Amino acid sequence: MAALEFMKQVIVCLSLFLFCLGTAESSRGSDFAFGADLSFLKQQEDHGKVFKDNGQAEPALQIFRDHGYNWIRLRLFVEPVAAGLPNNLAYTLALAQDAKKLGYKFLLDFHYANSWADPAKQPTPEAWIKMSHKERVKAVFEYTRDTIAAFQKAGVLPDMVQIGNEITHGMLWPDGKLPQHWDKFADYVYAGVNGVDAGRGNGKRPKIMIHIDQGGSVRKTKAFFDKFNTYGIPYDVIGLSYYPWWHGSLMDLRANLAFAAKAYGKDIMVVETAYHWRKNNETKGRLMPFPETPEGQREFLDELTRIVMNTPRGLGKGIFWWEPTAGGPLGSRSFFDDKGNALPVITVFDKYTRPLSQSGVK
Repeated sequence: MAALEFMKQVIVCLSLFLFCLGTAESSRGSDFAFGADLSFLKQQEDHGKVFKDNGQAEPALQIFRDHGYNWIRLRLFVEPVAAGLPNNLAYTLALAQDAKKLGYKFLLDFHYANSWADPAKQPTPEAWIKMSHKERVKAVFEYTRDTIAAFQKAGVLPDMVQIGNEITHGMLWPDGKLPQHWDKFADYVYAGVNGVDAGRGNGKRPKIMIHIDQGGSVRKTKAFFDKFNTYGIPYDVIGLSYYPWWHGSLMDLRANLAFAAKAYGKDIMVVETAYHWRKNNETKGRLMPFPETPEGQREFLDELTRIVMNTPRGLGKGIFWWEPTAGGPLGSRSFFDDKGNALPVITVFDKYTRPLSQSGVK
C-alpha cells in the first residue's frame, strides 16, 4: 500500500510539473509574434488565387490564423510605381482591416520609397527628390503622420511601426545614405517616429521598430546600433532579417541575438526570414542547413523558432516569414505548392498555440 501511495504521489507531482511546463510555454507563446508578411495576399486572392489546407479551400488569412499566426506585417510604398506593386494606402488599409477582423496584430512597414527599399537601394520618392534636406524631413514627418492618422480613422491603428525597411545603409538616398550622412539619416528616422506620435491621436502608441538586414552578423549589428543609439532616437524593438543563404549560419544568428539582447536590452524580432521547399537559383551552389524540400523547410522554421525563443533575457519576441503566399519566382519560399495546397511548414506554430488538451495534457 505504501508503494502504491508513493506512486500516486509521483504521478501527481509529474502531472503538476507537466501542467506548469505547458502553462509556461502557453504564456510564452501568448506574447510571441507568430507572424507573416502577407503584403501581396489581397492582390493574389482578388485575382482568383485559391489557398487550401488539408484539401479545403479557405481564405489564406483564416488558414494562417488556424495555425497560430497572430501578427500580420504589411509594407507601404509612398506611391507604388513598379508594375505589380499594389501596396498603396487604400490597398494596405483594406488588408489590415481584413486581418484585424480575425484578431491579428498589425506591423506596418514604411519603405519611404515608391518601390523596393533594402540594403542595396533606398530610392527617394520622386516627389521629394528636389526638396532641400529640411523640406524632405518635413515631408517624412507629414507623410507618416497622415498615414498613421488614416489607419487610426479606419480602426486599424498599427500595433507596431517600422521606420524604414532594412535601413543598414540608411534611407532616402543619396541624402540619407550611410555611413556618409548619419546626421541626415537620423533626422529622417526621428521625423518618422514623431510622425507616428502625431498621427495616432488618442490611440495607443504603436511600438517602434528599427530594422536592419544583418541577422547573422554581430559586427555589423554592433556597428549600426552603437552609432544609432548615440542619437537618442526612441524605439522599442530591434528587427533583423535572416535569410540563411545571405546572413550566415543558424549559430551566427544565435550569437547575434545573444549579443543584441545583452548589449541593448531591447525586444528583438526576426522580422524577415524564409527557406525554400524546392531547388531554386537563389541558393544554387550553396550549402544549406536543411534539405530544400517541404520537410526541410518545416525543420528550418522549427529550429529558427527555438533559437529566437531562447534569446537571453526572454527578449526574442517574434518571427515573420517573408511572403509565405508568394508565387512566381518566389514560389519556392511559399507555404503552398503550385496548386495552392498548404505545405508542412504551416504547422510549425501549432504546438505553441493550440490548446494543451490536444497534446494529451489535461
